[in-house]
Amino acid sequence: MTQSATATAQGCIFCAIAQHKAEASTVYEDETVVAFMDRYPVTPGHLLVVPRHHAVGLEDLDKTTGAHVWAVAHDLARTLRRSTFRPEGINFFLCDGEVAFQTVLHLHLHVLPRYTGDGWTVENLPKTLDRDRQRLDGDAHAIKAAAARPAGSPPFGT
Repeated sequence: MTQSATATAQGCIFCAIAQHKAEASTVYEDETVVAFMDRYPVTPGHLLVVPRHHAVGLEDLDKTTGAHVWAVAHDLARTLRRSTFRPEGINFFLCDGEVAFQTVLHLHLHVLPRYTGDGWTVENLPKTLDRDRQRLDGDAHAIKAAAARPAGSPPFGT
């Protein structure tokens, strides 16, 4: 865990929920994750899946835990469809960093039941970048080069 992640863990509401030191309407828990109703839901049935171990964002999350967070969210989405909520669709939403609208600095995956006319939108969703193939190939190369470097190494080989 990074030093900032350690500092943030103190006073973290999601850590308190995971340790049963704060109230939550829990729908699932195991040794790795806890899933509970969002206190400020955007639609009825809105759930959060959080790792028990404090992780600010994706950089602080190991692959095994990340896969488990996703698997639990996937199972809960199926469960929501069979529940009395009867959503017409599901969105998964994860904000990694404040610039990406992360408001609680403990990684959490939103499971959002969707309903016709529910009013929830993602601002500026239709806006897209127009990239030619050469630019897309260059972007792909940059990502592949980063994937070849060990985690935590500087991004530009410095």
